[in-house]
Amino acid sequence: MAAEVPLWTPTQDQIDAAPLTAFMKAAAVKAGAAFSSYSELHRWSVEDREGFWSLVWDFSGIVGDKGTDGGEPVLVDGDKMPGASFFPDATLNFAENLLKKIGSGEAIVFRGEDKVERRLSWNELHALTSRLQQLFLSLKVKKGDRIAAMMPNMPETVAAMLAAASIGAVWSSCSPDFGEQGVLDRFGQIEPVVFIAPDGYWYNGKAIEVADKIAAVAAKLGTVRKVLVVDYLGTSGDVADIIDKAVAMEEALSPFAVKPVIFERLPFAHPLYILFSSGTTGIPKCIVHSAGGTLIQHVKEHRLHAGLTDGDRFFYFTTCGWMMWNWLVSGLASGATLLLYDGSPFYPDGNVLFDFADAEKMTFFGTSAKFIDSVRKAGLKPIRTHDLSSVRAISSTGSPLSPEDFRFVYDGIKKDVHLASVSGGTDIVSCFVLGVPTQPVWTGEIQGPGLGLAVDVWDDDGRPIRQEKGELVCTKAFPSMPIGFWNDPEGKKYQAAYFERFDNIWCHGDFAEWTAHGGMIIHGRSDATLNPGGVRIGTAEIYNQVEQMPEILEALCIGQDFDNDVRVVLFVRLATGVKLDDDLEKRIRSKIRSGASPRHVPAKIVAVTDIPRTKSGKITELAVRDVVHGRAIKNKEALANPEALELFKNLPQLAE
Repeated sequence: MAAEVPLWTPTQDQIDAAPLTAFMKAAAVKAGAAFSSYSELHRWSVEDREGFWSLVWDFSGIVGDKGTDGGEPVLVDGDKMPGASFFPDATLNFAENLLKKIGSGEAIVFRGEDKVERRLSWNELHALTSRLQQLFLSLKVKKGDRIAAMMPNMPETVAAMLAAASIGAVWSSCSPDFGEQGVLDRFGQIEPVVFIAPDGYWYNGKAIEVADKIAAVAAKLGTVRKVLVVDYLGTSGDVADIIDKAVAMEEALSPFAVKPVIFERLPFAHPLYILFSSGTTGIPKCIVHSAGGTLIQHVKEHRLHAGLTDGDRFFYFTTCGWMMWNWLVSGLASGATLLLYDGSPFYPDGNVLFDFADAEKMTFFGTSAKFIDSVRKAGLKPIRTHDLSSVRAISSTGSPLSPEDFRFVYDGIKKDVHLASVSGGTDIVSCFVLGVPTQPVWTGEIQGPGLGLAVDVWDDDGRPIRQEKGELVCTKAFPSMPIGFWNDPEGKKYQAAYFERFDNIWCHGDFAEWTAHGGMIIHGRSDATLNPGGVRIGTAEIYNQVEQMPEILEALCIGQDFDNDVRVVLFVRLATGVKLDDDLEKRIRSKIRSGASPRHVPAKIVAVTDIPRTKSGKITELAVRDVVHGRAIKNKEALANPEALELFKNLPQLAE
C-alpha cells in the first residue's frame, strides 16, 4: 500500500537548481513542445532517442567528434536488439572525458580502513595517469589489449584504468578478497597482458597479505607480460621479488617523467570494460561494454538523475569487483571529486562512513541497502551524531531497500535529503530505474525509469502490466547495452542471456512492479542469481568449491529473502555415512571463503537426501527457491523427481 504522503518533496529552489530542470528546458526547445512533468520528458526521450541522446552529448559536454556534422545519423538499426548502433560515426576517448578538468582542486580523496588518507589534485591525477600510460606503452600495450586488476578501491586503480582507456586498452577489475579460482575464472578467460595487484589490503582491522595468491594467479595467466604490485601495506618490493615477471609499481614508474597524456580517439563502440556475470550456470560470462555507451549513460545518470555538478563530492561505497566502482569513477566527467573508501564499512563501527561524509563535506552518499539496514539495526542515529548538512542525496542499491529502511533514512540519517534507490546491473553497467531529483520520494519506491530507456513490466505472455508483479524489460535499444560477451563470436550466449524470453526485447531477470506514482518496486531476481548484501554472485562458483570435497555428493544453492536482504542458503547431499556436524560446516565455509570469496559463504547450510533435477539432469535452483518462499511451482512436469521438492518445504532451519 502506498504511503499517503511522500517521505520527501523537493522545494521549488531545489527543483530550479537541479540540472534535470535545465535539461528539460533544453529538451523542450529541441522537441518544439513544453514538458509539464518528468513522465512527459521520459516519453519523449524514448520516442525520439536520436534527439534525446544527441542532446545528452551536448548538455553534458562530451569531448569528441559526434560524427553528425554532415547529417549522419545518431542511431542506426534502432529497432534491433542486439544490433542497434548509436553514434556510428563518432570518435572519442573515455579517459579524455574524465580528465577534462585540470588544476589544484581535489580530484580524489582516499581514506583507507587503516586511517591512511591521501589527496590527489586534478593535476596529480593527470600526472599519475601520464606515467602509467608511458609504462603501459613501454610494455607494448596496444588498443584492444586487456589490463586486469585485482585491486582495492584506491587512487592507483582509478589512474591505471584511465591510462588503459587513454590508449584504447580494455580494463577489467575485481577485488583482492576473491579467491585464486575466483580470479582465474574471470581473468583467465580474457588473456590480459598486464596484471595489477596490491601487496595486501586492510579489512576489519587486519592487514591481509595476498602475495601467495598473486603468485598463483600470475603463474596461470600465461599472456601476462608484467605483474605490477601496488604498495598499500608497505611491502610491494618484497612481494614483487618473489613473483615471476613482477615489479613494484613505483619502481616501474621511476623512468617516466610527467608529460601530457595522449588520448587516442576511437569509435563510440570501442570496448572499454569487461565486467563479469554471476556465474550461475558455469564460469562467469565476460560482458564487454563500450567506451561511448558507458560514458553517455553515466553522464546522463550523474547529471540528470543524481544531480551531479562540478565540484560535488561524490561517494559510493563499493569494491572494484562491483559495477558501482565503474559508475563511481565516471563522476570525474562531471567535474566531481571522488571520495574513495576501502575497507569494512563497520570497522571499528558503523559510523566510519558517516565520519567520512562529515569530514569531507560529502554531497552524494552512495551505499547498499544492506548497509542502511545494518546501521538501523545497530541502533545508530547519524542524524544526531554527525553534521551531514552537505549531503544532498543518499543513494541505495544492491538489493531492494525496504520500506522500513526508506523511513529510517529520514528518521535516522537526514530529514532533508533526496533518497535515490536505484536498480540496474552489471549487464548494462548502469541503471534501469533510479532517482528523479525533481519528484517526491515515496516509501519503498524507486522514483522512475531512466531517461532514454523504454523500461516496462510484462507478464509471462509479454503483455505490459501496471501495479502487478512481472518481468522487468526494456523494449528499445539503448547505448549502454553490451557490445557482446567475450569469446562469444556468434553472439549465442549474449542472445540467450537477455533476449531468449522475449524476442528483440531485453529481459533483465528482475521481478518488478509499477506503482501508482509512476515509480517502481523491485521484488528481487527472477533467475538463479544470488545477491547477498547487494553483491551479485553465482551458484556455480560455490558448487565449484564444495563439490571438490569428498563428503559432498552434490549441492544446490539459493538466495533466500530474509530480514530485508538476501542470504545464501546451501543445500548439500552428503556421502554415505557422513553427517553435517559443526566441523564439516566449518570446513565447507572455509573452502568457499578461500576458493571463491567471503561473500560466497552461505549463511545457512542444510543437509538434504535428494536434490530435484530436470529430466535432462540439471538441478532446479528456481524451483527450490520458490518452494522455500512458499510459491507455487509452475514446471513440475519438467522434473525427473518432483517428490524431492517436498524436502525443502517449511524447513525450521530457514525460519531463523
